Amino acid sequence: MTTPFRLAIVAGEASGDALALRFLETLRRRLAPREVIVTGVGGEALIAAGLTPLFPQADIAVMGFGPVVARLPLLLRRMEDAARGITRFAPDLLLTIDAPDFGLRVAKKVRARAPDIAIAHWVCPSVWAWRSGRARRMKPHVDRILALLPFEPAALERLQGPPTIYVGHPLIERLDELRPDAAESARRADAASPVVLVLPGSRRSEVRHLMPVFGEAVARVAAMRPGARFVLPAVSHLHDEIAQAASGWAHRPEIVTGEAAKLTAFRSARAALAASGTVTLELALAQVPTVAAYRGAGWEAAIARRLIKLPSVILPNLILGRSVVPEFIQEDATAQTLADRLEAALAEGEDRHRQLAGFAEVEAIMRSAGESPAANAVEAALALVASRGPGGPRGG
Repeated sequence: MTTPFRLAIVAGEASGDALALRFLETLRRRLAPREVIVTGVGGEALIAAGLTPLFPQADIAVMGFGPVVARLPLLLRRMEDAARGITRFAPDLLLTIDAPDFGLRVAKKVRARAPDIAIAHWVCPSVWAWRSGRARRMKPHVDRILALLPFEPAALERLQGPPTIYVGHPLIERLDELRPDAAESARRADAASPVVLVLPGSRRSEVRHLMPVFGEAVARVAAMRPGARFVLPAVSHLHDEIAQAASGWAHRPEIVTGEAAKLTAFRSARAALAASGTVTLELALAQVPTVAAYRGAGWEAAIARRLIKLPSVILPNLILGRSVVPEFIQEDATAQTLADRLEAALAEGEDRHRQLAGFAEVEAIMRSAGESPAANAVEAALALVASRGPGGPRGG
């Protein structure tokens, strides 16, 4: 009888859960009829798919400096619980997913207890942007990094981090959801009465700093294009705060919530005003010309300028190695500047066409790993496990 494949997963929050579930489903298809048994840390969907939880994921699903400090004793205890439980389980593979501050500490503890367990981490930490020393520190206890972004393998090699494989980004599997049908394409083509996306971010601090200047920029663009419709897809946990802030705007946006409403807006939008972040990659793949902005507390910006050594923090720009999405940070993100550049993105002209051409390149580069990031991740993980089998090499 074939022995089951033993998989341990550490996924600290919802986005990691989604990746983990795709990995588990793909692994089971790949190894069928061999059984896959799984333990670790995950949410309800993973548990429903067969994961035996070591403790509730809610114990470690915490963000922000203050909440982390308040829960630090529990977090430290759960790191130890996870490492101890995974070591006892003796998996063929430990897969930690995103949430590096927790998952990679668990990986380090597991490696110290059981050096023969293969360890992979999915979603490369942003060592290429800041705290680059983390790359080298990961190498002793992470055998492979499975990267979402195509420039990350070269960056990790340059920083002397673990071997890294570009497996592709989950957004590639969702292009049909982001792309317009015939009616939506006609809506996009309407420059006189365009749909304009307003995306002030998914974190409270982003929303607090960006909503006032976004409101002023929207008012200026509305004055230039009276037929424009402004749609603001709000994350549900910040809906009330966003609605309250928007209630004072001279030109109020239409606020929508939920993934379906967001995707509908993306497919019809002609341009977007967005907070710097992952959403800029979604917009690029949706082929929506974008103006990006970041504003934060003065002390946060000062620290960021010292730590981040990049010419851009916008993912499409980093993927291309040049700037196609205009970005404005802190005092440069004025209402007039944002309005002027948003107007240029709406108009048929060089600014808009340059972005659209760049976005086509972004898509081609992102597609280079193939159509299924989960399948690529599974193959990379199985190759790692095979390399560490009897007579195989140990370490990265």
